[in-house]
Amino acid sequence: MSDVEGGKRFYGELFGWTFQEGEGGSVWARLEGRPVAQLGRKADGRMPTVWTVYFATPDIQTLSRRITAAGGQLVVAPYPVAELGRAALVADPEGAVFGLWQARRHPGFGLRHAPGTFVWAELYTRDTTGANTFYGGLFHHALFAPGADPDFGRADVTDVFPAEMPPHILAHFRVTGLDEALGTVRRLGGRVQAPPFEASYGRVAVVTDNQGASFALLER
Repeated sequence: MSDVEGGKRFYGELFGWTFQEGEGGSVWARLEGRPVAQLGRKADGRMPTVWTVYFATPDIQTLSRRITAAGGQLVVAPYPVAELGRAALVADPEGAVFGLWQARRHPGFGLRHAPGTFVWAELYTRDTTGANTFYGGLFHHALFAPGADPDFGRADVTDVFPAEMPPHILAHFRVTGLDEALGTVRRLGGRVQAPPFEASYGRVAVVTDNQGASFALLER
């Protein structure tokens, strides 16, 4: 984001996050003392402000090769993040961008699925059959193994967004009162992109923050 301090004010009030300085001008967002997200400053101010969902992997190099072999793209090759782990940015065959994370000192979310934290990622795509093949092949065990409890799904772009919206992965954060949270978003300078609707995984609304980054609020 262009204004990290503005992001801290927005998300601090919306979700009750506190913040700790991180690497390279970024800040860690915490809830109950545990890491729940990271806010980073954009290297290029011309690029849009976005939320990026990172998928954990024990072997980032091998998974990167599997993604390109399956028709995806390597956007940013794996690189070290201090002593915390290794990261990469990739895109699926339709261009939806997501991150990869191979943990060292930082395992990932310290808290999720609770109010004020990440709870779901929804891929909006024009090719649901292709998405099933791509993500099902890459993450079959996490999605379909006995006892798996995935927090990832997919839907057609036009279910929520205009047909011209590019494919993307939308991060969802849980709230206890969706209507109240939408009022807070508006008061803090954000806006509602898609008003509340019922999904298979809960009651959802899509919003943007005060810097234009889209995300969803999910009430369960």
